[in-house]
Amino acid sequence: MSNTVQVPFETTLLVRDTCLCLHVQRAARALARRFDEALRPFGLTNGQFSLMMSLNRPMPASMGSVTALLAMDQTTLTAALKPLERRGWVNIVPNPKDRRARLLSLTPSGQAALAAAVPTWKLTHAALEERLPDGNGDRLRRDLAMLL
Repeated sequence: MSNTVQVPFETTLLVRDTCLCLHVQRAARALARRFDEALRPFGLTNGQFSLMMSLNRPMPASMGSVTALLAMDQTTLTAALKPLERRGWVNIVPNPKDRRARLLSLTPSGQAALAAAVPTWKLTHAALEERLPDGNGDRLRRDLAMLL
C-alpha cells in the first residue's frame, strides 16, 4: 500500500481555469510566437528586438539598467547579447569608471536593423491591441504592472 497523497483532479481543473501564472505564461508564449514570426524577416526574435530597443538611448546603458528593465539576470543578458554582438549590432565596452562593469550600446548597423523592424513591430502591436475589448492595451498594461 502506498502512502502517496494524490492531488484531486478537481484541483487540476481549478489551477487550469484560475492560475494567473499559467494564464500569463500562455499569453506571453502566444505573443512571443506572433512577434517572433513578424520580426523573423529582419533576423530578430522578439527578445532580441526588446533588448535592442532597451539599448536605444542617447548614452550607453549599464548592464544593471538593462537587466532591471527587461527583468532578467546578468547571465541571461550576457548570453542574449552574444549573437547581437557577433552580428555587429551591439557594442560592449568596459565602463571607464569601473573596468569590471560593461556599457552597452547599439552600433550604427544595429540602429539600422532596429529601425527597419520598428514599422513591422508597430503593425503587429496595433493588430494585437485591436483584439482587446477596449481597442488598446492600457488596462492590460496597468493590470500587469500591479502584479510586479
